[in-house]
Amino acid sequence: MINAPFLVFFIGAAVAMALPGRLARLRKMVMLAVPLVGLVNLLTLDQTTLWQAQWLGLDLVLFTSDRLSFIFGILFHIAAIIATIYAWHVKDRAQQAVALLYPGSALGIVFAGDFLTLFVFWECLALASVFFITARATPRAIKSALRYLVFQVVSGVLLLTGSLLMLHQTGSIAIGPLDMTDPGAIFFLLAFGIKAAFPMLHNWLTDAYPEATVSGTVFLGAFTTKVAVYVLARTFTGLDALIYIGVTMACFPIFYAVIENDLRRVLSYSMINQIGFMVCGIGIGTELAVNGAVAHAFNDVIFKGLLMMSMGAVLFRTGDMRASNLGGLFRTMPKTTALCLVGAASISAFPLFSGFVSKSMVMAALLLEGHEFVWLAMLFASAGVFHHAGIKIPYFAFFAHDSGLRPAEAPRHMLIAMSIAAALCIFVGSFPQLLYRHLPFAVDYAPFDLPHVVEQVQLLLFAALAFIWLQLKNIYPAELKSTNIDSEWLYRKFWPAIYGMGCSIAQKLHLGINGFVSATATMLTPMARKQSYDLLMPWSVRAMLMVVMAFLSIVLIMFYLV
Repeated sequence: MINAPFLVFFIGAAVAMALPGRLARLRKMVMLAVPLVGLVNLLTLDQTTLWQAQWLGLDLVLFTSDRLSFIFGILFHIAAIIATIYAWHVKDRAQQAVALLYPGSALGIVFAGDFLTLFVFWECLALASVFFITARATPRAIKSALRYLVFQVVSGVLLLTGSLLMLHQTGSIAIGPLDMTDPGAIFFLLAFGIKAAFPMLHNWLTDAYPEATVSGTVFLGAFTTKVAVYVLARTFTGLDALIYIGVTMACFPIFYAVIENDLRRVLSYSMINQIGFMVCGIGIGTELAVNGAVAHAFNDVIFKGLLMMSMGAVLFRTGDMRASNLGGLFRTMPKTTALCLVGAASISAFPLFSGFVSKSMVMAALLLEGHEFVWLAMLFASAGVFHHAGIKIPYFAFFAHDSGLRPAEAPRHMLIAMSIAAALCIFVGSFPQLLYRHLPFAVDYAPFDLPHVVEQVQLLLFAALAFIWLQLKNIYPAELKSTNIDSEWLYRKFWPAIYGMGCSIAQKLHLGINGFVSATATMLTPMARKQSYDLLMPWSVRAMLMVVMAFLSIVLIMFYLV
């Protein structure tokens, strides 16, 4: 038994990297064995165990566990198992090692007991995740990876700044509940907000995730944003500002997802939308709301992973992810189509699917706490999810117009991974108590009562009718071959334009000043030559002494006046 779950993954990554190329199959077996062994190790760990260390006089806690960290630990092991099976075709040793370092770093964050330990794993997570983007080796992927890395490094700097401020003013770096009056709180919130893709801090996600490798996007979608949800639940539970940040996150991506042509980018916007529900639940701060946020994080990793895997299978077989170039794939990829529909039903919160039993907890908590207007906005966001993820993704990829493409069905290992995720979506949606018993607080919530079911069925029905009507009237936004940008316009267009304008003005000033100086020098050349000749002539000792005495006299007078 290993006290720190991350060690299982780190050791496994070292073994995978050390195995030579001719032992590729053995390396794949090691990769699959690591999360399975790690899950068994976690289930057998004594949850009261602490792994502490001393460093430079600081008390570091490398492992501590409670109900909140335990459920995220279980989730990350399940996600690693599914993603590893899905990535069975990958032969690159570096990617395989990173595929273990990445979830290992996420587990290090979940079980960290102090902010310095959290920071170390926070940076490991950022550095490991970049490899999934650069591994695609396209110019767009490389540029996206650089922008992604800048955001992640800034997040780490903010986290370290907050930690040092807390240490300086309190003498402690233990992780615990925070409010905005605590030392470094604003830095912590911004650091976590970048990882959680808060509005205006979210573009790294929609920019980089669609550019990652087929399997890399599945890994990315499972860990980075979810560790941010975890630390927000650990530190800022009950912060009112998170309610309004969350509802903004849930609503604004809908408009971009509806007009987006790249289907993996649609899912990236959808991810922000779903994180909005989690952030909102954390902001409410009641036991029901926090349980709903954590349960929805658990379910989102599974059903969003299923959708990412289905789109990855399409990309793997067709080489394209643009909705305008797809359609009709159900003819030759029927299994992938069916599994994608399970993911679509889950994210849309159909009754008996996993999204329904978690999203409704956050919605109910909003009403119980008197946030009726926020509840209405979240209702709109729920309908929007059904439009862009529940309908648009499967419709334009597998149905819609016939693109003429006839790719083979997804490889067997991808189908196995997607089938496991689909089974979990249905199982958790049908038997939610198995998830509820592991939530941070005791659950007293019945998801399948008549009002909840009727309300959700009505919402889904009217959203479906709205989509059909918009399609028949040719009002629904067309799938255009274009790249849409939102607030990243600031650093892709606005700031480069301002920089270019500044450079142009500076160049003109430089030329103007040079012209003026040249003209002046030409005019004064005869006089300058005479003065230069006089200055270059040898000075007498008497003249030099007079100049020095005059200078010292001026200095003394100035000191006296001051």
